[in-house]
Amino acid sequence: MLTPMFQKLITTGVACLVLVSLVAGCTSKKKDPPNTVHLSISAKLKGLDPVNADDMYSGIQSSHAYEGLLQYHYLKRPYVLTPNLAESMPEVSADGKTLTIKIKKGVLFQDDPCFKATGGKGREFEASDIVYSWKRLADPKLTSSGWWVFDGKIVGLNEWHDESAKAGTSDYAKPVEGLKILDRYTLQVKLTQRSAQILYALAMPFTFVVPHEGPEMYGQEYINHAVGTGAFKLQEYDPNSKVVWVRNPTYRKELFPSEGEAKDKESGLLEDAGKPLPLTDKLVYQILVESQPAWLSFLAGKLDLSPIPKDNYSQAIGSNKQLNPELAAKGIKFAKEPQLDITHTSFNMTDPLVGKNKLLRQALSIGYDDVQYIETFYNGQALAAQGPIPPGITGYDLAFKNSYRVYDVAKAKDLLAKAGFPEGKGLPPLEYITLADSTSRQSTEYMQKMMSAIGVQLKVSTYSWPEFQASVKNKKGQMWSFAWGADYPDAENFLQLFYGKNGSPGPNDSNYLNPEFDKLYEKALLLQDSPERTAIYQQMVKIVVEDCPWIFGSHRLNMALTYPWLKNFKYHEFDHAKAKYYRVDPLLKK
Repeated sequence: MLTPMFQKLITTGVACLVLVSLVAGCTSKKKDPPNTVHLSISAKLKGLDPVNADDMYSGIQSSHAYEGLLQYHYLKRPYVLTPNLAESMPEVSADGKTLTIKIKKGVLFQDDPCFKATGGKGREFEASDIVYSWKRLADPKLTSSGWWVFDGKIVGLNEWHDESAKAGTSDYAKPVEGLKILDRYTLQVKLTQRSAQILYALAMPFTFVVPHEGPEMYGQEYINHAVGTGAFKLQEYDPNSKVVWVRNPTYRKELFPSEGEAKDKESGLLEDAGKPLPLTDKLVYQILVESQPAWLSFLAGKLDLSPIPKDNYSQAIGSNKQLNPELAAKGIKFAKEPQLDITHTSFNMTDPLVGKNKLLRQALSIGYDDVQYIETFYNGQALAAQGPIPPGITGYDLAFKNSYRVYDVAKAKDLLAKAGFPEGKGLPPLEYITLADSTSRQSTEYMQKMMSAIGVQLKVSTYSWPEFQASVKNKKGQMWSFAWGADYPDAENFLQLFYGKNGSPGPNDSNYLNPEFDKLYEKALLLQDSPERTAIYQQMVKIVVEDCPWIFGSHRLNMALTYPWLKNFKYHEFDHAKAKYYRVDPLLKK
């Protein structure tokens, strides 16, 4: 899942990848209930519709109201998929090409005026709602950035997509061969070929279930509404300042897990085992783009959870890498976990200059000192990336070294000369697009300094997070920094960022295209986890490294601080709906 280079990865998922800042304050003059979780978001939101929840922020917010057929167990590691809206795990045919999915009965959509037939009361969720939701993902009018999840994988869905594009309108009543409703609570899915990743897709925000009444009533404004089956209802939404969620009174029976890792019982994570979810009455998110206001609010006890901003690291963590005594005395807890992510600087491969000159890209990569960057911006709490696959996922090769990620100014200048620009002569300033927050500005200044040292100048354009994403999707600019947090625990999720058919507006933001890579990618899709597939993954990494569509950055650590009154926090890479497990102890907070 796409994330800004400096997202504060304290998620409630993702997904993404990925440090999401969570914080907050009061939502109105009326006092919040004692069991209210206060969080924050470090970027403006582009909407709540799961069909375009391609970034961490949108994915987390949409997951409060919407749900998928599957979800990840909150406590178990390694990560395990479990039924969510599905009654049980999908039944997979012997050839791996047919899924039979039975859904839970009696699950209601949240009450909303869009349900006119029932006077605003949410109706029951049915198998037909899954088909509708997945067609929305394929609807060319919606230009979903998540279409890659099903593109080419479900029989007849691509044909429905292409016919809709040709006709200029989408016929949702037209059947799709691979999406067959067997009865009100059973869906049969036929795949074009065996897929090792298809079950992961059923836990991603893109595939979350939407009732047809919502988009039909609200139209283009549906991005500002949320009508799903989830644990929370939307109470207040301002994409620039605040999002407030309250307990969904019609939420189905779901219980806090009663098992997890061995250490979970000792750390108190099983104290609420068997209790109905959600455990909190209200979620209040303040949108605070700059890190300092959020950090000061956390120190004042107004926030329940916070990342550690770059400029405040020494204030929080001592030279022994442990929490400073002043914060520990307040009962604040420090959690540190490795992330399944990758930061990177993308080159626009459709640009006639940087996209066509591999030697230029290699020169820029060698001229960038990521070791110093990690020390300066991550306080040394990251691992320099040699390729796209992070540690902790099969396919990662600890012994592999990227020859274009060894900082060497002299070699960079030599490659620049071979690229046709000795000492940078004849090379116009390269357009570098970035975010407008202070940390991104500091990072950009660092990039400018690195490039200037080898004779390359950058022309910087700054945007808000939604504007930045739009620019990337529209192939504007020549370079930009991004991060990707795993959508699921498979190296394919990172390698698909280079698959030619996933170009913009898909996740291949650099629009890299290499037929040899694509052929290997398609071959790997047919294989289950095996030494053969791992070998193919590692071969694909070598191809990408040589072509250099990215300057590979780092794999980061998630560092979170929580007050003692926030219960059940556990870092989770994929479960976007983590906030339903949170609980505030009012006595401790008081």
